[in-house]
Amino acid sequence: VFSAWSSAEAKLRWFFCEGSWRVLEHRFDFRVGGRELLSVAPPGGAPHVMDALYHDIVESCRIVYGYDMYIGDARISVSLATIELEPMGRSTRLTFTEQGVFLDGLATPAEREEGTRVGLENLATMLAGS
Repeated sequence: VFSAWSSAEAKLRWFFCEGSWRVLEHRFDFRVGGRELLSVAPPGGAPHVMDALYHDIVESCRIVYGYDMYIGDARISVSLATIELEPMGRSTRLTFTEQGVFLDGLATPAEREEGTRVGLENLATMLAGS
């Protein structure tokens, strides 16, 4: 599970929630103090950009990052996300916690929760097939 978060190639296979969207740019520096920038776009639509900074990484245990989300040039949210991983026999319990501020009515917590849920379901599907 940790490698699915820490590998640029693996993360692109599951992380964003819309399979029909195209990746415009992905920069991935997975280390404390490193940044990740992911820009994706729906057909005919404005880019959706995640600009993240990794604050804490403990291999196979925890990832903490802060990120801004944009649609086009408009910043829609600022968040702090924590991924905690706990071995459970042959499985892993993943606990995802996000604290977000949604700006100027451009995004809602429900939309973020839905996108996160789809991404994590994509992760589970990818891992089940490995």
